[in-house]
Amino acid sequence: MKKIIEVRWHGRGGQGAVTASKLLATSAMAEGKHIQAFPEYGPERMGAPIQAFTRISGEPIRIHCHVTNPDMVVVLDPTLIGPVDITEGLSEEGTIVVNTNESPAQIRQKLNLKGRSIFTIDASKIAQEELGRPLPNTPMMGALIKATGLLKLGNVIDDIKEQFAGRFADKIIEGNVKAIERAFQEVKSE
Repeated sequence: MKKIIEVRWHGRGGQGAVTASKLLATSAMAEGKHIQAFPEYGPERMGAPIQAFTRISGEPIRIHCHVTNPDMVVVLDPTLIGPVDITEGLSEEGTIVVNTNESPAQIRQKLNLKGRSIFTIDASKIAQEELGRPLPNTPMMGALIKATGLLKLGNVIDDIKEQFAGRFADKIIEGNVKAIERAFQEVKSE
């Protein structure tokens, strides 16, 4: 594992990017890694573009600033592609995971990119089918885990169950687990 893995999440207020960032971090912590998870927003409202960040490391993390050169970018809302430079600071070896029904090749063309690994998943559709609402955050975690091998899927699912226990009904917990598992299986790559 690289010394520090940095993930930047792009979404809109209310889509769960901040929650996904924190859930990814707690899942990494459950695997014995050091973590940071935090949002970058101010007076934004529901639907406004936001960013969240996750850092994961095998060693203590000593930096405390937003992520400028992410290893991975996760886009919960494809309408942000264009108005927001989602590739800013992302190296040629970086990974992009986009919530869309388009193919990775279509996203590559839209972004006019060479290099970088691009993965797509219709996380909103999966969430609608499994949770009854198009909240893409947990399916995007499943897609990110499959795309990068960053964490073990079983550990992420166990952590989600633990984090959600007592806060949500069993039906919601199981819906999120199914959404993560489906996205892990259905994510597309070039």
